[in-house]
Amino acid sequence: MIRYTLRCERGHQFESWFQSSAAYESQERRHLIDCPSCGSDKIERAIMAPQIVSKKGREPAQPAPAAPVEAPVSESTSLMMAQERELRSKLKELRDHIVKNADNVGERFPNEARKMHYGDIEHRPIYGEASPEEARALIDEGVEVSPLPTLPEDRN
Repeated sequence: MIRYTLRCERGHQFESWFQSSAAYESQERRHLIDCPSCGSDKIERAIMAPQIVSKKGREPAQPAPAAPVEAPVSESTSLMMAQERELRSKLKELRDHIVKNADNVGERFPNEARKMHYGDIEHRPIYGEASPEEARALIDEGVEVSPLPTLPEDRN
């Protein structure tokens, strides 16, 4: 998984996770990524600081401090809470759309995805279950897969 900081044509900045840089590029080409603030699908990667892992504890090194934010804490906290609620709402909407419009193939997911990738069966939207190892194997074979979003309320 890779996390990108993205920016829309109107200057809104947000983060998103992708299976790989190729998955990001594929979604960007097909205009599948849009800004959560304004809905624009004209998105580009923003400049990001790399996350460096220290040799000692394999813990991420502390990133360089960000430029000071001029907004008062309460205003920025309230903005973050609103953005988090909006993001959760969009993720729930995405997951609900997938569940409604795709076939749940359960544990057969890795096999079904491979068959479609290699042209053995007709392409159709599917979702199901795969272990982390199975998902990595699919990605290594060039099969485009993404996890369904899991929201905090799903864990309760």
